[in-house]
Amino acid sequence: MNLKHLYYFWQVAKHGGVIRASHEIPISPQTLSGQIKLLEDDLGVALFRRHGRLLQLTEAGQMALRYADDIFALSAELERVLRHHPEGQPTEFRVGVSDVVPKSLAYRLLRPAISLPQGVRIICHEWRLDRLLADLAIHRLDLVISDAPVPTNLDVRAYSHRLGESGVAWLADRTLAQRTTSVFPDCLKHLPLLLPGQDSAIRQKVGEWFRKYRLQVNVAGEFDDTALMAAFGQAQIGAFPVPSVLLDEYLQLGELQLLGLADDIRLDYFALSVQRHLTHPCVLAMTAKVAEVLERSIVDGHPEP
Repeated sequence: MNLKHLYYFWQVAKHGGVIRASHEIPISPQTLSGQIKLLEDDLGVALFRRHGRLLQLTEAGQMALRYADDIFALSAELERVLRHHPEGQPTEFRVGVSDVVPKSLAYRLLRPAISLPQGVRIICHEWRLDRLLADLAIHRLDLVISDAPVPTNLDVRAYSHRLGESGVAWLADRTLAQRTTSVFPDCLKHLPLLLPGQDSAIRQKVGEWFRKYRLQVNVAGEFDDTALMAAFGQAQIGAFPVPSVLLDEYLQLGELQLLGLADDIRLDYFALSVQRHLTHPCVLAMTAKVAEVLERSIVDGHPEP
């Protein structure tokens, strides 16, 4: 079997058609179709079937795609390792961060990766999860950090590696917090609230938590960016939730007060990769230290030193 023919098949399958694939690789659609036909003749099976003007994978094509994913993932990893093997050359680490993951948490997760003795050149992209997964699928990224596993409705072959979890802390500016004498969580009914955007996992879980405690709340704002939500919170616009693992960071600002801990809300964080087993040295360094980042103990509303 010619690996170049397999690569052309892989590109067409990934991009959903010959024309789209030809835009990504320097080869004409006619030549690309011919190369795939040679692969099918060599294997003795049809890999695509036509459905109107569209190409669909046959059962054999789906199987071939799964193997091609693994083959070219290993090929990309081999190229990366050999390219940066010479002494003095930093290891390149291309990571995507879902736009709903707090920036400071992403930094804490990534910090061990950039501390490797051989040196690391990190290339970090922030975007919507679906866009990041598309880049992950064609090996433009080594890893994606997300607050949710790979969505089942996306046609992307990737693996979800759970990093850990965190509870939720509710914070408010001290002046705003004085507007109510109710205890937590009932105090949230008497304060304007700032909530994460609808697409985030924390928003869905907070909504379930409201229903559990029968809290009728006043939502004053919704934010995709946690830092922006916190900035509005510091301006006394509303109380807001944050991962409890970041509580120490927010309390150090001096203007915010802890309203209460919602430990029954559990936020999960994942490393998404095209490989079943994580092998990149930066990823291994990151996962080795993840317990120190996510498993912080809270005592009397303050993180342990």
